[in-house]
Amino acid sequence: MTIDVLRRPGLAERQARAAVAVLFFTNGALFANLLPRYPQIKADLGIGNAAYGLAVAAFPAGAVVAGLAAGVLVRRLGSARAAVASTLLTAAGILVAGLSQSVVLFAMALFLAGAMDAFTDVAQNAHGLRVQRRYGRSIINSFHAIWSIGAVTGGAMAVGAIALDLPLGVHLLISGVLFGIAACVALRFCLPGPDTEPAEETETETKEAKGESREKASAGGGRSAMTSRTRYVLAALVLIATAGTLVEDAGNSWAALYLSDSLNASAALAASGFIALVGAQFVGRILGDRLVDRFGQRAVARAGGFIAAAGMGLALAVPTVPGTILGFAAAGFGVATLVPAAMHEADELPGLKPGSGLTIVSWLMRLGFLLSPPVVGLVADEAGLRLGLLVVPLAGALVVVLAGVLGARKRRPAGDEGQESAAAR
Repeated sequence: MTIDVLRRPGLAERQARAAVAVLFFTNGALFANLLPRYPQIKADLGIGNAAYGLAVAAFPAGAVVAGLAAGVLVRRLGSARAAVASTLLTAAGILVAGLSQSVVLFAMALFLAGAMDAFTDVAQNAHGLRVQRRYGRSIINSFHAIWSIGAVTGGAMAVGAIALDLPLGVHLLISGVLFGIAACVALRFCLPGPDTEPAEETETETKEAKGESREKASAGGGRSAMTSRTRYVLAALVLIATAGTLVEDAGNSWAALYLSDSLNASAALAASGFIALVGAQFVGRILGDRLVDRFGQRAVARAGGFIAAAGMGLALAVPTVPGTILGFAAAGFGVATLVPAAMHEADELPGLKPGSGLTIVSWLMRLGFLLSPPVVGLVADEAGLRLGLLVVPLAGALVVVLAGVLGARKRRPAGDEGQESAAAR
């Protein structure tokens, strides 16, 4: 196990943490400003449901096509510059999508925005993990919680713009300029220097904890030497992250439909399923860093997978409206730390170039986002949505099985516990 010494973060580390938080916030807010405008865009373009569905699928398609190039961009520009540059291009793509006069241009703009969003995702997480290493404790979950706040803020901005009858182009231009400036200001306070700086550690990592040391992984002229163990761990991390996204997508795409159609809930009450999942996920991410520091990624993920599987499994076994809403809440809370945990572990894997593990996990996780809705839909058409939503407890059970690849609780030297509260500030 890694032996970590808690220390008080300096001014540079605190400023960098705030800067990364701004990047996560802007990333969540930008696209959320466009989503509530989709019905207006669909009506303005005069397209049917099929054409609309294909057009909006261009966003995740762009992320999947371009996602694997994110690691190269991060290594060439640095994670901070890559995150800001791709944020600006994401804002430009969203603005063009909103102003498009044809469905082809609309889809092309969404494709660009999706590709740039994939770059931003990898780059901001890479820089966030770099800041976390300087802190010597878990802070990555707090960044993902701030992303959720950004998404809610962006959605609220769009609702306000609609209520004020603000033209779509003006609304998206204001959003793009505002968050683009915020990202550029944040860049000034990000950590300087290369992203490949070695993490400061007081003891060498044991082979039991990491499989092999980083020095061994870089032996032989610095060439990568991915072992079979590394491949297995990477595959397991992809599955863990994908399990988290499957549960998120179940809330996004199917919660309201299941509650209204299958359980006859009112439209307002049916929206509570999604709200419960997202709200509980936010709470889980706010608490996640303290839980990870206290119990380790492995224990938190296992407990979360069990909560998601048991909560949603019970809700599907005994279908009631209150029980289902609580089931979605349990699922959201249970998977709150999965994606950050998988990204953190992938970024630390030996035998990979800097940013490669993080890129692979992020890319394949997005592939899960793209494929899960049609899979659930096919099952729902054949056997009902209740059976299709079994993907949620199954995802939780998969996490319980695979959580062993995640890091265990870190041991600290005697006497460090008394410094924890001071270092946390």
